[in-house]
Amino acid sequence: MSHPVRFDLTVKDLPRAWYNLPADFPEPLPPPLHPGTRQPVTPDLMTAIFPENLVQQEMSPERWIEIPEPVREIYALWRPTPLLRAVRLEKALNTPAHIYYKYEGVSPAGSHKPNTSVAQAFYNKLAGTKRLATETGAGQWGSSLAFATRLFGLECVVYMVKVSYQTKPYRGLMMQAWGAEVHPSPSEHTEYGRKLLAEDPECPGSLGIAISEAIEDTVKHPGTKYSLGSVLNHVCLHQTVIGLEAIRQMELAGEAPDVIVGCVGGGSNFAGLTFPFLEHKLKRGAGYRVVAVEPSSCASLTRGELRYDFGDTAEMTPLLMMYTLGHRFMPPKIHAGGLRYHGMAPSVSHAKKLGLIEAVAYPQTRVFEAGVLFARTEGILPAPEPCHAIAAVVDEAIRCREEGRKKVILFNLCGHGMLDLAAYDDYLSGRLRDAAV
Repeated sequence: MSHPVRFDLTVKDLPRAWYNLPADFPEPLPPPLHPGTRQPVTPDLMTAIFPENLVQQEMSPERWIEIPEPVREIYALWRPTPLLRAVRLEKALNTPAHIYYKYEGVSPAGSHKPNTSVAQAFYNKLAGTKRLATETGAGQWGSSLAFATRLFGLECVVYMVKVSYQTKPYRGLMMQAWGAEVHPSPSEHTEYGRKLLAEDPECPGSLGIAISEAIEDTVKHPGTKYSLGSVLNHVCLHQTVIGLEAIRQMELAGEAPDVIVGCVGGGSNFAGLTFPFLEHKLKRGAGYRVVAVEPSSCASLTRGELRYDFGDTAEMTPLLMMYTLGHRFMPPKIHAGGLRYHGMAPSVSHAKKLGLIEAVAYPQTRVFEAGVLFARTEGILPAPEPCHAIAAVVDEAIRCREEGRKKVILFNLCGHGMLDLAAYDDYLSGRLRDAAV
Protein backbone atom coordinates (compact mmCIF):
# COMPACT_ATOMS: atom_id res chain seq x y z
CA MET A 1 0.00 0.00 0.00
CA SER A 2 1.55 3.30 -1.09
CA HIS A 3 0.25 5.48 1.75
CA PRO A 4 0.67 4.99 5.52
CA VAL A 5 -2.44 4.01 7.45
CA ARG A 6 -1.15 4.59 11.00
CA PHE A 7 0.15 7.80 12.57
CA ASP A 8 1.93 7.43 15.89
CA LEU A 9 3.40 9.81 18.43
CA THR A 10 5.99 8.86 21.06
CA VAL A 11 5.85 9.12 24.86
CA LYS A 12 7.73 12.40 24.72
CA ASP A 13 4.77 13.80 22.73
CA LEU A 14 2.30 13.21 25.58
CA PRO A 15 0.34 16.41 26.27
CA ARG A 16 1.57 18.35 29.30
CA ALA A 17 -1.73 20.12 29.98
CA TRP A 18 -5.44 19.44 29.59
CA TYR A 19 -7.61 21.89 27.63
CA ASN A 20 -10.57 23.53 29.41
CA LEU A 21 -13.14 24.52 26.76
CA PRO A 22 -15.44 26.50 29.12
CA ALA A 23 -12.67 29.10 29.42
CA ASP A 24 -13.21 29.93 25.72
CA PHE A 25 -17.00 29.86 25.51
CA PRO A 26 -18.23 33.23 24.15
CA GLU A 27 -21.15 32.94 26.60
CA PRO A 28 -20.48 31.66 30.16
CA LEU A 29 -21.48 28.15 31.10
CA PRO A 30 -24.49 28.32 33.47
CA PRO A 31 -23.43 27.28 37.00
CA PRO A 32 -24.76 24.21 38.83
CA LEU A 33 -27.52 25.01 41.33
CA HIS A 34 -28.02 23.77 44.88
CA PRO A 35 -30.90 21.24 44.90
CA GLY A 36 -32.52 22.94 47.89
CA THR A 37 -31.95 26.68 47.50
CA ARG A 38 -31.63 26.72 43.69
CA GLN A 39 -28.74 29.14 44.11
CA PRO A 40 -25.34 28.65 42.41
CA VAL A 41 -23.34 25.93 44.14
CA THR A 42 -20.29 27.10 46.08
CA PRO A 43 -17.08 25.03 46.25
CA ASP A 44 -17.59 24.12 49.92
CA LEU A 45 -20.86 22.35 49.05
CA MET A 46 -19.16 20.27 46.34
CA THR A 47 -16.45 19.05 48.73
CA ALA A 48 -19.03 16.89 50.54
CA ILE A 49 -18.61 14.33 47.74
CA PHE A 50 -15.51 15.44 45.77
CA PRO A 51 -11.99 16.30 46.97
CA GLU A 52 -11.18 20.00 46.97
CA ASN A 53 -8.53 19.72 44.25
CA LEU A 54 -11.06 18.27 41.77
CA VAL A 55 -13.67 20.86 42.78
CA GLN A 56 -11.13 23.53 41.86
CA GLN A 57 -10.73 21.94 38.43
CA GLU A 58 -14.49 21.65 38.01
CA MET A 59 -14.89 25.40 38.51
CA SER A 60 -11.60 26.56 37.00
CA PRO A 61 -11.59 29.52 34.59
CA GLU A 62 -8.12 28.55 33.31
CA ARG A 63 -7.72 27.50 29.67
CA TRP A 64 -4.89 25.03 30.34
CA ILE A 65 -4.44 22.85 33.43
CA GLU A 66 -1.12 21.08 33.90
CA ILE A 67 -1.15 17.28 33.91
CA PRO A 68 0.75 16.06 37.02
CA GLU A 69 3.86 14.03 36.23
CA PRO A 70 2.63 10.89 38.11
CA VAL A 71 -0.47 10.93 35.89
CA ARG A 72 1.61 11.35 32.71
CA GLU A 73 3.81 8.43 33.80
CA ILE A 74 0.76 6.16 34.04
CA TYR A 75 -0.67 7.53 30.79
CA ALA A 76 2.57 6.35 29.18
CA LEU A 77 1.47 2.74 29.75
CA TRP A 78 -0.77 3.15 26.69
CA ARG A 79 -0.58 6.75 25.49
CA PRO A 80 -0.22 8.27 22.98
CA THR A 81 -2.90 6.13 21.35
CA PRO A 82 -2.77 5.48 17.60
CA LEU A 83 -4.51 7.39 14.85
CA LEU A 84 -5.36 5.13 11.90
CA ARG A 85 -6.81 5.65 8.47
CA ALA A 86 -9.61 3.21 7.66
CA VAL A 87 -8.56 2.53 4.06
CA ARG A 88 -10.31 -0.84 3.89
CA LEU A 89 -13.57 0.67 5.09
CA GLU A 90 -13.15 3.43 2.49
CA LYS A 91 -12.69 0.80 -0.21
CA ALA A 92 -15.73 -1.20 0.94
CA LEU A 93 -17.84 1.96 0.76
CA ASN A 94 -16.31 3.01 -2.57
CA THR A 95 -16.03 6.52 -1.20
CA PRO A 96 -13.65 9.38 -2.01
CA ALA A 97 -13.74 10.31 1.70
CA HIS A 98 -10.67 9.77 3.86
CA ILE A 99 -11.71 8.20 7.18
CA TYR A 100 -9.47 8.44 10.26
CA TYR A 101 -10.08 7.08 13.73
CA LYS A 102 -8.41 7.66 17.07
CA TYR A 103 -8.27 4.28 18.80
CA GLU A 104 -8.71 4.42 22.58
CA GLY A 105 -9.30 0.67 22.97
CA VAL A 106 -5.58 0.08 23.58
CA SER A 107 -5.79 1.20 27.23
CA PRO A 108 -5.50 -1.47 29.97
CA ALA A 109 -9.26 -1.30 30.55
CA GLY A 110 -10.05 -1.23 26.82
CA SER A 111 -11.58 2.24 26.56
CA HIS A 112 -10.95 5.99 26.90
CA LYS A 113 -12.16 6.03 30.52
CA PRO A 114 -8.72 5.60 32.21
CA ASN A 115 -7.80 9.09 30.96
CA THR A 116 -9.93 10.47 33.79
CA SER A 117 -9.96 7.53 36.23
CA VAL A 118 -6.18 7.76 36.65
CA ALA A 119 -6.37 11.52 37.16
CA GLN A 120 -9.25 11.27 39.64
CA ALA A 121 -7.56 8.49 41.63
CA PHE A 122 -4.35 10.56 41.78
CA TYR A 123 -6.10 13.70 43.06
CA ASN A 124 -8.14 11.71 45.58
CA LYS A 125 -4.99 10.00 46.89
CA LEU A 126 -3.35 13.43 47.21
CA ALA A 127 -6.37 14.67 49.19
CA GLY A 128 -6.28 11.76 51.64
CA THR A 129 -9.29 9.84 50.30
CA LYS A 130 -9.30 6.16 51.28
CA ARG A 131 -12.21 4.82 49.21
CA LEU A 132 -14.03 5.80 46.00
CA ALA A 133 -17.66 5.05 45.17
CA THR A 134 -19.01 5.24 41.64
CA GLU A 135 -21.60 4.03 39.14
CA THR A 136 -21.11 2.37 35.77
CA GLY A 137 -23.33 1.55 32.82
CA ALA A 138 -21.69 -0.88 30.40
CA GLY A 139 -18.79 -1.34 32.80
CA GLN A 140 -16.13 0.59 30.89
CA TRP A 141 -16.01 3.26 33.59
CA GLY A 142 -16.23 0.89 36.54
CA SER A 143 -13.38 -1.26 35.24
CA SER A 144 -11.29 1.85 34.53
CA LEU A 145 -11.76 3.21 38.05
CA ALA A 146 -11.01 -0.23 39.53
CA PHE A 147 -7.76 -0.24 37.52
CA ALA A 148 -6.80 3.28 38.64
CA THR A 149 -7.63 2.82 42.32
CA ARG A 150 -5.52 -0.35 42.39
CA LEU A 151 -2.53 1.66 41.11
CA PHE A 152 -2.94 4.28 43.85
CA GLY A 153 -3.88 1.95 46.73
CA LEU A 154 -7.50 3.09 47.14
CA GLU A 155 -10.57 0.97 47.82
CA CYS A 156 -13.29 1.03 45.17
CA VAL A 157 -17.01 0.19 45.19
CA VAL A 158 -19.00 0.19 41.95
CA TYR A 159 -22.79 0.26 41.45
CA MET A 160 -23.33 -1.27 38.01
CA VAL A 161 -26.64 -0.78 36.18
CA LYS A 162 -28.40 -4.12 36.66
CA VAL A 163 -29.23 -4.81 33.01
CA SER A 164 -25.55 -4.37 32.10
CA TYR A 165 -24.42 -6.35 35.16
CA GLN A 166 -26.52 -9.24 33.85
CA THR A 167 -25.60 -8.98 30.15
CA LYS A 168 -21.92 -7.99 30.53
CA PRO A 169 -20.71 -10.16 33.45
CA TYR A 170 -17.07 -10.14 32.39
CA ARG A 171 -16.76 -6.39 32.94
CA GLY A 172 -17.83 -6.98 36.51
CA LEU A 173 -15.17 -9.69 36.78
CA MET A 174 -12.55 -7.23 35.46
CA MET A 175 -13.46 -4.85 38.27
CA GLN A 176 -13.20 -7.62 40.84
CA ALA A 177 -9.84 -8.76 39.41
CA TRP A 178 -8.52 -5.25 40.12
CA GLY A 179 -9.95 -5.44 43.64
CA ALA A 180 -13.21 -3.51 43.37
CA GLU A 181 -16.49 -4.38 45.09
CA VAL A 182 -19.31 -4.54 42.53
CA HIS A 183 -23.09 -4.40 43.12
CA PRO A 184 -25.92 -4.60 40.56
CA SER A 185 -27.99 -1.41 40.77
CA PRO A 186 -30.57 -0.97 42.19
CA SER A 187 -29.04 -2.91 45.07
CA GLU A 188 -29.76 -3.94 48.64
CA HIS A 189 -26.73 -1.93 49.83
CA THR A 190 -28.41 1.49 49.95
CA GLU A 191 -31.71 2.82 51.26
CA TYR A 192 -32.60 4.16 47.81
CA GLY A 193 -31.81 0.84 46.15
CA ARG A 194 -33.91 -1.09 48.64
CA LYS A 195 -36.81 1.33 48.11
CA LEU A 196 -36.74 0.84 44.32
CA LEU A 197 -36.49 -2.94 44.62
CA ALA A 198 -39.48 -2.99 46.95
CA GLU A 199 -41.45 -1.07 44.30
CA ASP A 200 -40.18 -3.15 41.37
CA PRO A 201 -38.02 -6.23 42.07
CA GLU A 202 -37.29 -6.51 38.30
CA CYS A 203 -36.14 -2.89 37.90
CA PRO A 204 -33.41 -2.95 35.17
CA GLY A 205 -31.68 0.09 36.65
CA SER A 206 -30.31 3.22 35.01
CA LEU A 207 -27.26 5.41 35.31
CA GLY A 208 -29.33 7.95 37.23
CA ILE A 209 -30.25 5.31 39.82
CA ALA A 210 -26.68 4.02 40.08
CA ILE A 211 -25.41 7.57 40.62
CA SER A 212 -27.90 8.02 43.46
CA GLU A 213 -26.69 4.82 45.12
CA ALA A 214 -23.02 5.77 44.75
CA ILE A 215 -23.63 9.22 46.26
CA GLU A 216 -25.59 7.74 49.18
CA ASP A 217 -22.72 5.31 49.74
CA THR A 218 -20.26 8.22 49.67
CA VAL A 219 -21.96 10.34 52.31
CA LYS A 220 -22.47 7.37 54.65
CA HIS A 221 -18.90 6.04 54.62
CA PRO A 222 -16.09 8.12 56.21
CA GLY A 223 -13.01 8.55 54.03
CA THR A 224 -15.07 7.99 50.87
CA LYS A 225 -15.46 10.34 47.91
CA TYR A 226 -17.59 10.03 44.79
CA SER A 227 -16.02 9.57 41.37
CA LEU A 228 -17.90 10.24 38.13
CA GLY A 229 -16.97 8.88 34.70
CA SER A 230 -18.67 11.49 32.52
CA VAL A 231 -20.80 14.68 32.43
CA LEU A 232 -18.87 17.04 34.75
CA ASN A 233 -16.32 19.61 33.57
CA HIS A 234 -13.27 18.02 35.20
CA VAL A 235 -14.08 14.66 33.60
CA CYS A 236 -14.37 16.16 30.11
CA LEU A 237 -11.17 18.12 30.84
CA HIS A 238 -9.11 14.98 31.53
CA GLN A 239 -10.29 13.39 28.30
CA THR A 240 -8.90 16.19 26.12
CA VAL A 241 -5.61 14.30 25.84
CA ILE A 242 -7.42 12.44 23.02
CA GLY A 243 -8.05 15.49 20.86
CA LEU A 244 -4.72 17.14 21.68
CA GLU A 245 -2.92 14.06 20.38
CA ALA A 246 -5.26 13.77 17.38
CA ILE A 247 -4.50 17.33 16.26
CA ARG A 248 -0.79 16.51 16.04
CA GLN A 249 -1.45 13.16 14.39
CA MET A 250 -3.66 14.71 11.71
CA GLU A 251 -0.76 17.04 10.97
CA LEU A 252 1.46 13.96 10.54
CA ALA A 253 -1.13 12.60 8.12
CA GLY A 254 -0.97 15.87 6.18
CA GLU A 255 -4.71 16.47 6.39
CA ALA A 256 -7.25 18.40 8.44
CA PRO A 257 -10.71 16.99 9.26
CA ASP A 258 -13.80 18.40 7.61
CA VAL A 259 -16.13 16.38 9.85
CA ILE A 260 -15.40 15.19 13.42
CA VAL A 261 -17.71 12.53 14.90
CA GLY A 262 -18.13 10.99 18.34
CA CYS A 263 -20.78 9.00 20.20
CA VAL A 264 -22.44 10.64 23.20
CA GLY A 265 -24.06 9.33 26.36
CA GLY A 266 -22.88 11.62 29.13
CA GLY A 267 -20.39 13.27 26.77
CA SER A 268 -16.87 12.50 28.00
CA ASN A 269 -15.37 10.68 25.01
CA PHE A 270 -17.00 13.10 22.58
CA ALA A 271 -15.59 16.01 24.57
CA GLY A 272 -12.18 14.38 24.71
CA LEU A 273 -11.83 14.23 20.95
CA THR A 274 -13.70 17.37 19.91
CA PHE A 275 -13.02 20.05 22.53
CA PRO A 276 -9.41 20.73 21.42
CA PHE A 277 -10.69 21.04 17.84
CA LEU A 278 -13.42 23.42 19.06
CA GLU A 279 -10.66 25.67 20.38
CA HIS A 280 -9.43 25.94 16.79
CA LYS A 281 -12.99 26.63 15.68
CA LEU A 282 -13.45 29.37 18.27
CA LYS A 283 -9.99 30.94 18.13
CA ARG A 284 -8.80 30.28 14.59
CA GLY A 285 -11.99 30.16 12.55
CA ALA A 286 -11.64 26.48 11.62
CA GLY A 287 -14.68 25.26 9.70
CA TYR A 288 -15.10 21.77 11.11
CA ARG A 289 -18.52 20.15 11.33
CA VAL A 290 -18.64 18.46 14.73
CA VAL A 291 -21.29 15.73 15.06
CA ALA A 292 -22.50 14.04 18.26
CA VAL A 293 -24.20 10.66 17.72
CA GLU A 294 -26.60 9.20 20.29
CA PRO A 295 -29.01 6.25 20.54
CA SER A 296 -32.48 7.10 19.24
CA SER A 297 -34.00 5.42 22.31
CA CYS A 298 -32.10 7.69 24.74
CA ALA A 299 -31.59 10.84 22.70
CA SER A 300 -31.08 13.78 25.04
CA LEU A 301 -29.49 16.13 22.48
CA THR A 302 -32.01 15.50 19.70
CA ARG A 303 -35.17 14.94 21.76
CA GLY A 304 -34.47 16.44 25.18
CA GLU A 305 -35.00 19.92 26.60
CA LEU A 306 -32.22 22.33 27.56
CA ARG A 307 -33.00 23.14 31.19
CA TYR A 308 -31.79 22.62 34.73
CA ASP A 309 -32.20 19.03 35.89
CA PHE A 310 -30.78 16.60 38.43
CA GLY A 311 -27.93 14.36 37.40
CA ASP A 312 -29.42 11.44 39.35
CA THR A 313 -32.82 9.89 39.94
CA ALA A 314 -33.04 10.45 43.71
CA GLU A 315 -32.44 14.23 43.35
CA MET A 316 -29.22 14.25 45.40
CA THR A 317 -26.93 15.99 42.90
CA PRO A 318 -26.76 19.69 42.06
CA LEU A 319 -29.02 20.82 39.24
CA LEU A 320 -27.14 21.07 35.94
CA MET A 321 -28.05 23.07 32.84
CA MET A 322 -28.16 20.35 30.21
CA TYR A 323 -30.16 18.72 27.48
CA THR A 324 -32.25 16.17 29.37
CA LEU A 325 -35.03 13.64 28.95
CA GLY A 326 -35.88 14.10 32.63
CA HIS A 327 -34.04 12.57 35.58
CA ARG A 328 -36.75 9.95 36.08
CA PHE A 329 -36.52 8.75 32.47
CA MET A 330 -36.01 4.96 32.36
CA PRO A 331 -34.09 4.10 29.17
CA PRO A 332 -34.82 0.88 27.27
CA LYS A 333 -32.48 -2.10 27.68
CA ILE A 334 -30.27 -1.27 24.70
CA HIS A 335 -26.85 -2.91 24.44
CA ALA A 336 -24.96 0.40 24.45
CA GLY A 337 -25.12 0.60 28.24
CA GLY A 338 -22.67 3.51 28.36
CA LEU A 339 -25.14 5.71 26.46
CA ARG A 340 -28.20 5.02 28.63
CA TYR A 341 -28.14 8.38 30.45
CA HIS A 342 -30.98 10.86 30.65
CA GLY A 343 -28.85 13.99 30.33
CA MET A 344 -25.83 15.45 28.57
CA ALA A 345 -22.69 17.08 29.92
CA PRO A 346 -23.33 20.80 30.54
CA SER A 347 -20.27 21.72 28.45
CA VAL A 348 -21.44 19.58 25.51
CA SER A 349 -24.98 20.96 25.93
CA HIS A 350 -23.64 24.53 25.90
CA ALA A 351 -21.60 23.81 22.78
CA LYS A 352 -24.76 22.65 21.01
CA LYS A 353 -26.72 25.67 22.23
CA LEU A 354 -24.01 27.93 20.79
CA GLY A 355 -24.13 26.13 17.45
CA LEU A 356 -20.61 24.71 17.74
CA ILE A 357 -21.81 21.11 17.33
CA GLU A 358 -24.78 19.24 15.85
CA ALA A 359 -26.44 15.98 16.87
CA VAL A 360 -28.00 12.92 15.24
CA ALA A 361 -29.55 9.72 16.63
CA TYR A 362 -29.51 6.09 15.41
CA PRO A 363 -31.41 2.89 16.33
CA GLN A 364 -29.33 -0.01 17.59
CA THR A 365 -29.84 -2.38 14.61
CA ARG A 366 -28.33 0.24 12.29
CA VAL A 367 -25.54 0.79 14.81
CA PHE A 368 -24.57 -2.90 14.98
CA GLU A 369 -24.72 -3.18 11.20
CA ALA A 370 -22.06 -0.45 11.04
CA GLY A 371 -20.01 -2.11 13.80
CA VAL A 372 -19.93 -5.43 11.97
CA LEU A 373 -18.94 -3.69 8.72
CA PHE A 374 -16.08 -2.00 10.56
CA ALA A 375 -14.94 -5.30 12.11
CA ARG A 376 -15.02 -7.05 8.73
CA THR A 377 -12.99 -4.32 7.03
CA GLU A 378 -10.69 -2.89 9.71
CA GLY A 379 -10.43 -5.96 11.96
CA ILE A 380 -11.33 -4.25 15.26
CA LEU A 381 -14.58 -5.26 16.97
CA PRO A 382 -15.92 -1.98 18.37
CA ALA A 383 -17.87 -1.58 21.59
CA PRO A 384 -21.58 -0.85 20.99
CA GLU A 385 -21.11 2.79 22.03
CA PRO A 386 -18.62 3.86 19.30
CA CYS A 387 -20.64 1.85 16.75
CA HIS A 388 -22.97 4.87 16.86
CA ALA A 389 -20.17 7.09 15.61
CA ILE A 390 -19.27 4.52 12.94
CA ALA A 391 -22.87 4.51 11.66
CA ALA A 392 -22.76 8.28 11.20
CA VAL A 393 -19.31 8.08 9.57
CA VAL A 394 -20.56 5.44 7.09
CA ASP A 395 -23.53 7.63 6.14
CA GLU A 396 -21.26 10.67 5.70
CA ALA A 397 -18.86 8.64 3.52
CA ILE A 398 -21.76 7.39 1.36
CA ARG A 399 -22.94 10.99 0.88
CA CYS A 400 -19.42 11.86 -0.28
CA ARG A 401 -19.65 9.05 -2.86
CA GLU A 402 -23.08 10.13 -4.06
CA GLU A 403 -22.05 13.79 -4.32
CA GLY A 404 -18.61 13.06 -5.74
CA ARG A 405 -16.96 15.07 -2.96
CA LYS A 406 -13.87 14.21 -0.98
CA LYS A 407 -14.05 14.95 2.74
CA VAL A 408 -11.74 14.08 5.61
CA ILE A 409 -13.69 12.41 8.44
CA LEU A 410 -12.29 11.83 11.93
CA PHE A 411 -13.98 9.83 14.69
CA ASN A 412 -13.16 8.44 18.10
CA LEU A 413 -13.19 4.65 18.47
CA CYS A 414 -13.45 4.91 22.23
CA GLY A 415 -13.42 1.22 23.17
CA HIS A 416 -13.16 -2.37 21.98
CA GLY A 417 -16.09 -4.79 22.00
CA MET A 418 -14.39 -8.01 23.08
CA LEU A 419 -16.55 -8.14 26.23
CA ASP A 420 -19.71 -7.20 24.33
CA LEU A 421 -20.07 -10.46 22.41
CA ALA A 422 -23.54 -11.17 23.82
CA ALA A 423 -24.70 -8.01 22.04
CA TYR A 424 -23.12 -9.11 18.77
CA ASP A 425 -24.66 -12.55 19.25
CA ASP A 426 -28.10 -10.94 19.45
CA TYR A 427 -27.41 -8.96 16.27
CA LEU A 428 -25.88 -11.78 14.24
CA SER A 429 -28.59 -14.25 15.24
CA GLY A 430 -31.38 -11.83 14.29
CA ARG A 431 -32.69 -11.38 17.85
CA LEU A 432 -31.75 -7.72 18.14
CA ARG A 433 -34.67 -5.30 17.96
CA ASP A 434 -34.90 -1.54 17.97
CA ALA A 435 -36.43 -0.06 21.10
CA ALA A 436 -39.63 1.93 20.73
CA VAL A 437 -39.02 5.67 20.72
